[in-house]
Amino acid sequence: MSEHRAPASSSAADSQPEGIRLQKVLSRAGVASRRAAEGMITQGRIEVDGEVVTELGRRVDPQTSVIHVDGSRVVVNEDVQHLLLNKPQGILCSMSDDKGRPCIGDYLRERDGKLFHVGRLDVDTEGLLLITNDGELAHRLMHPSYQVLKTYLAEVPGPIAKDLGKQLRSGVQLEDGPVKVDKFRLVDVNEGRALVEVVLHEGRKHVVRRMLEQVGHPVRRLVRTAIDEVKLTSERPGAIRKLDRKEVGALYRAVGM
Repeated sequence: MSEHRAPASSSAADSQPEGIRLQKVLSRAGVASRRAAEGMITQGRIEVDGEVVTELGRRVDPQTSVIHVDGSRVVVNEDVQHLLLNKPQGILCSMSDDKGRPCIGDYLRERDGKLFHVGRLDVDTEGLLLITNDGELAHRLMHPSYQVLKTYLAEVPGPIAKDLGKQLRSGVQLEDGPVKVDKFRLVDVNEGRALVEVVLHEGRKHVVRRMLEQVGHPVRRLVRTAIDEVKLTSERPGAIRKLDRKEVGALYRAVGM
């Protein structure tokens, strides 16, 4: 008489540990090869959800796990996007416009995911604009309490007084309160025109233009060149590029994530 066997489990996966091995996730994220990632784990260089991991068998969920390598956040969720747009002059800083005017949403139509811009640049200001679908990161980058530095190049009438930098660092009174720069640098002077670099963590509307006009140097052209460690490089106006792992890590570090 044949032996009757119990039916097999409905899914072999039910008995398997959940998640993906940490070294595989790190490899997929471009941190290191799997073998090198294993060495980083055993050396105690990896944190998962605030806990240092040293066991090679650790499994994680790339959708939800927060992973740091040597103290810097590594984004392992492939659905999260971090982009840089070099916004041209004359483009509205909005995802759509009911009047049909050109806007940054026109540059993002073909990209998947609910993307939004981090902060704003006025229509006449050019340069670096961060685009992401990470709402918490965007919120912190815009919140004044995190004091994220932003760098601008401004073309203004010259000449420039020697004490202008000191004046701007000390503070200028505007109609909605005082403002001061964190850094100031004269880049170039030529035939009644000056190019200056200002670095500040302020986020008020038109603050750079208003500040420079208040000290007698109305802005003729304004370009944002950096946010924290993320910088414009050789991108043409309208170009978009994906941030690299170092840039993404710097942004998360700047806002304590």
